[in-house]
Amino acid sequence: MRSHFFHQLHRLTLIVVIAMAGVTVRVAAADTRISTVPGMPPVVNPNNLYSQAGPDMFSPAVAGALARVYVPNLRSDSVYVIDPKTFKVVDHFRVGDEPQHVVPSWDLKTLWVTDNAEGRTDGGLTPINPKTGQPGKEIMVPDPYNMYFTPDGHSAIVVAEALKRLDFRDPHTMALQFSLPTPGCAGINHGDFSIDGKYAIFTCEFNGDLVKIDMVHHKVLGYLRLSPHGMPQDIRISPDGKLFYVADMKKNGVFLVDGARFKKVGFIPTGVGTHGLYPSRDGTKLYVANRGSNLIHGPRHGKGSVSVIDFATRKVIATWPVPGGGSPDMGNVSADGKTLWLSGRFDDVVYAINTKSGAMKIIPVGMEPHGLTVWPQPGRYSLGHTGNMR
Repeated sequence: MRSHFFHQLHRLTLIVVIAMAGVTVRVAAADTRISTVPGMPPVVNPNNLYSQAGPDMFSPAVAGALARVYVPNLRSDSVYVIDPKTFKVVDHFRVGDEPQHVVPSWDLKTLWVTDNAEGRTDGGLTPINPKTGQPGKEIMVPDPYNMYFTPDGHSAIVVAEALKRLDFRDPHTMALQFSLPTPGCAGINHGDFSIDGKYAIFTCEFNGDLVKIDMVHHKVLGYLRLSPHGMPQDIRISPDGKLFYVADMKKNGVFLVDGARFKKVGFIPTGVGTHGLYPSRDGTKLYVANRGSNLIHGPRHGKGSVSVIDFATRKVIATWPVPGGGSPDMGNVSADGKTLWLSGRFDDVVYAINTKSGAMKIIPVGMEPHGLTVWPQPGRYSLGHTGNMR
């Protein structure tokens, strides 16, 4: 009954009556409703799946959350906390070994630090209470390089990079539900989900591939080679759900992939060491962090920059070099859309970038900052990473 009700509610029918020689013609318009996986919140605007994460469109779930930027520092095993109003560090605390990302939970009530402990067995997830800004007790899980959440909120997906698998876990306790091996994906690390939640595509950093995952039947659908000797990083779906944008650190640009056909359809050159991808709050632009080096461990003061891609034309419309050189990496956009926050991976700083002018403030933090998150962010739910909000 519920499914039938929502089908009727979202169906748009246009009746055109034409009187010509006594003939009446009835024309039905296409049904624009997106049929999503059960439990996933509905797609309100099929032309912009980010429509519910617009400027200051906060969920009641984030009420009382402190306005903060949380910065995980890979080599100092710490999280630095920045007040976005003053652009100053106001706190810092120790977490587990090699924190990679700060990940908002699906229900927006917890921030999880992925303590990777690469090459070791003592990795874990450290919860942060966004209302106090303080960490809780680490939950031990193997190899948590990154983390996502299923579109229905039923599972957290721990991206076990070195183990070449996705671990589906209880989103609150992190108890293991099941594992999905991805043997052909060396360096599985970043992902994004289709507009209907029925599949996901993850990047394979160390063999230049993508892997497509059936999110309904939990199986690998196939692999796609982007280019010889490539190194794909972040991935983000277009507002209309038709294309996936894939940053490639070795190819210095963004590949365009038709998700349904799982096929390359284009490439956009951006800058050296293309790495992080973040849509603007109005869903019209994509901010691309170019890390300034093609190396995993690059030098300080590299040729770092931010490119701005227009989703409509699929062209770069602006490029903002880091003054004096730098290494923009991972982050997100402020709630009002006016500031792009990015870690400076090789320079031990954070960049606060004006999204109109490209002007930058530079804030010193710990050693090797990586996947920072801005909180709170607009949106009904989080798909993970540093705030893939919808």
